[in-house]
Amino acid sequence: MSQAKSFEKQLSELNRIIEQMEQDDVGLEASLKLYEQGVKLTRSCQQIISDAEQKIQELMDQNRESE
Repeated sequence: MSQAKSFEKQLSELNRIIEQMEQDDVGLEASLKLYEQGVKLTRSCQQIISDAEQKIQELMDQNRESE
C-alpha cells in the first residue's frame, strides 16, 4: 500500500474515531480505547507527513544541484 493511500485510510479512520467520541453514548472505557487508537493514528500520519516533507526537500536539493 502506498503511503498516500495509507495516509488517506488512516486519516479517514481518525475522523471516524473523532465522530464516535463526540457521541454522548460512548462510555469511559470505550472513549479511552478510541483515544489510544486516535493517538497512534495521529503519530503514524505525522510520520508519513514528515517522510513526505523530507523527500520533497531531497528532491528540491537535487534540483538545485543539477542547475
